[in-house]
Amino acid sequence: MAAALENPRGGDGTFSPFGINGDDEEEEEDSPAVLLSVLAQRGQVGLCFYDSADSSLHYMADTPDNHELHLLARVIQEVSPHVIITSAKQERCMTRYLQQLGLNPHYKPEVVTYPFVDFGLEVSKQRLLSAHLPFLPACISERDKMSYLSSCISFDSPLMMRAVGALLKCLDRRRVGVELEDSSVGVPILQFHAYTLKSVVCIDRDTYSVLQIFKSELHPSVYKLHSGEKEGLSLYGILNRCRCKFGSKLLRQWFMRPTQDLEVLHRRQEVIRFFTSPRNSDALSTLQSLLRNVRNIPTLLRRMSLSHTKVTDWQSLYKTVCSAVCIRDTVRHLPRSIQLFRDISEGFSDDLHYIVSLISQVVDFETSLAENRFTIKPNVDPAIDEKKRTMMGLSDFLTDVARGELELLDTLIPSCCVIYIPLIGFLLSVPRLPSMVGKEDFEIEGLDFMFLSEDRLHYRSQRTRELDDLLGDLHCDIRDMETAVMTELQNTILERSTSLYKVLDLTAELDCLMAMSSASQEYSYISPKLASHRKITVTQGRHPLLELCSPVFVANSFQSSESEGRVKIITGPNSSGKSIYLKQVGLIVFMALIGSDVPAKEAEIGLVDGIFTRMQSRESVSVGLSTFIIDLNQMAQALNSSSGNSLVLIDEFGKGTNTVDGLSLLAASISHWLRKGLVDVPHVLLATNFHSVLQLGLLPSSGLLSLLTLETAVDGDELVFLYQLKEGICQSSYAANIATLAGLPNCLVQRGVEVSELYRTGRPIKRTDKASSDEQAMRCRCVVEKFLSLDLEDKDLDLQSFMKDEVLPSAGELLNCS
Repeated sequence: MAAALENPRGGDGTFSPFGINGDDEEEEEDSPAVLLSVLAQRGQVGLCFYDSADSSLHYMADTPDNHELHLLARVIQEVSPHVIITSAKQERCMTRYLQQLGLNPHYKPEVVTYPFVDFGLEVSKQRLLSAHLPFLPACISERDKMSYLSSCISFDSPLMMRAVGALLKCLDRRRVGVELEDSSVGVPILQFHAYTLKSVVCIDRDTYSVLQIFKSELHPSVYKLHSGEKEGLSLYGILNRCRCKFGSKLLRQWFMRPTQDLEVLHRRQEVIRFFTSPRNSDALSTLQSLLRNVRNIPTLLRRMSLSHTKVTDWQSLYKTVCSAVCIRDTVRHLPRSIQLFRDISEGFSDDLHYIVSLISQVVDFETSLAENRFTIKPNVDPAIDEKKRTMMGLSDFLTDVARGELELLDTLIPSCCVIYIPLIGFLLSVPRLPSMVGKEDFEIEGLDFMFLSEDRLHYRSQRTRELDDLLGDLHCDIRDMETAVMTELQNTILERSTSLYKVLDLTAELDCLMAMSSASQEYSYISPKLASHRKITVTQGRHPLLELCSPVFVANSFQSSESEGRVKIITGPNSSGKSIYLKQVGLIVFMALIGSDVPAKEAEIGLVDGIFTRMQSRESVSVGLSTFIIDLNQMAQALNSSSGNSLVLIDEFGKGTNTVDGLSLLAASISHWLRKGLVDVPHVLLATNFHSVLQLGLLPSSGLLSLLTLETAVDGDELVFLYQLKEGICQSSYAANIATLAGLPNCLVQRGVEVSELYRTGRPIKRTDKASSDEQAMRCRCVVEKFLSLDLEDKDLDLQSFMKDEVLPSAGELLNCS
């Protein structure tokens, strides 16, 4: 693999695990180049790449990946970049992957590593703001530029954004495509494209949030408030019945990467179909109980490679491999026609039996737990057995030696004993006599004083030195020899780590599919038919989350063919169930694309390449955008990125601005889809309260358009929601009825009805805080009568006071009312 490490100051390169190069980067740029920047951290991968053929920047939102970086490998296989840019400070998985990539004789990209500071988030944002974007006016402000960029690229993926910064740095340094231009000319970026792997369905963060596929909540325990979050009421939460952590992790990856690959989906469906059958419930419960004992194999193997293995790790590994053997034996009695069962039967090799028997023959778990260290069983190593026997018989032997030593001591010393202390050796221990006060009193002829402990003096004698030479440090010798056996056992197991990783992958897949099978049985889901056409048909579909919270749920169907009814507009009162229906359709399609059963009577799902939503307004402090601009960004994503195989869900678009402007944008968006060719029109499901978009005839007539509403009934003054979908248009929003249901005061509701009626009929709306015309006439009449009753010939008449007290206040009131 060609490797280069670039220094941001233009000096010498620093050490890279892939090689060292200076900063001379003279390359032939005759053919188009693809430069890919990637950052992997904590199980997530963020990446982007630049294609000089069309000066386009492609980005992929942060996505979960496994320890072997399978997702990254697929991206590199599809994109085939000439240059891979990554951080010099990276995780072991990335180092290992790039080293393996270098062993490929057919593909050797150049690897460029930059210091970690070049992947800073704020630095990357500034580089993006400073990038050469020829399609933007030169006088555009930084704020407006940020607003525009936020509609082109997701600022919610920090790893991807940091990778963009490093990519832009590399482009500027190499001057890709502008080598012969003046130095003031920057590398142009003409387009931004969201990148998804082939067969992977495109779903953004907002869609995951609004469909409640994931929902994190603070843990209710006061002791865990700062240690993490728990999954709330979400689709992942109700389907995750996994028995082991890596099963839950794999299920989350499936949720993050729904697929169009029919082979993968059918593989999952056949397993779920098998376990949802009541006659296979015994096999399901047996396998799920075995999965509880399967531990985190990568962590165990990593500790072994670092020689940090604990006794509990050996126990976990033993239980894991034993359970894997039992899983294999159980699966071998299941139908071999199911691909996963066949893979487990063949993939769980005899290496597992060998590892189990080896651990059971070597490791003494009872003694190891008691002594909290690795201990081997008898008859494993004769030399260790001999030393252990010597240790066991040492007590009687040392008693005999102590008797001989006592005969050589002064008669004033009543007793002595010979003891063994690990790392120190054999010592002669005698009681402290009353006459032994100072250290000089401890001296005994022929003995070397060592230390005082608990009124006993410890010495080395000629005999104890002979014992040290003869027997050595037994305890340490035994530990060292057992550690050597442990190291040899670790190496033997690590040589067979491929078999253990195979166990991890297949048991995780089995765990996920059995989890979804359990949920399917409990919630009465059905297996959808999956095909490569562009139709979606759902009969009596249900919302998988709402049906758990509501005692009664009204099922509704959905049908979108290849040539008719692909753009559906739903009108209806607030709270009639429009948003729930949109989410219901989105969730059912999503569940089908991860291989799960779905909540419906029947379902046939054509392949969908993306789910786009504009349903929930969210604030964004990080980019400083208004709610309406974020709504527009979401709509722009749906308009620009959706294809004829996409599902688009729009709820109340346009309400964040002036009514006329919002209505215009909505009508223009719908017209844009209706004027597309049959092949390019996505499945669009749009809910709105802008009835004028239909009543004013703002949309072109098309067979692609379908108008739907949700049934309601009015019983006296009470509005009853029937939640049943039907063809047609809602004639009234029933806002007053819903306001009454919400508890608004009757006087306010009545005033609202009055204003609405006046506005609808074009009549003037009178303010309630001003007097009526009758009251004004009465006041004028009073003033005139008072004036006529005045005696103008009266010398005491104060006409000025009359004007001030009577005429001017009334005139002021009249002016205010006019």
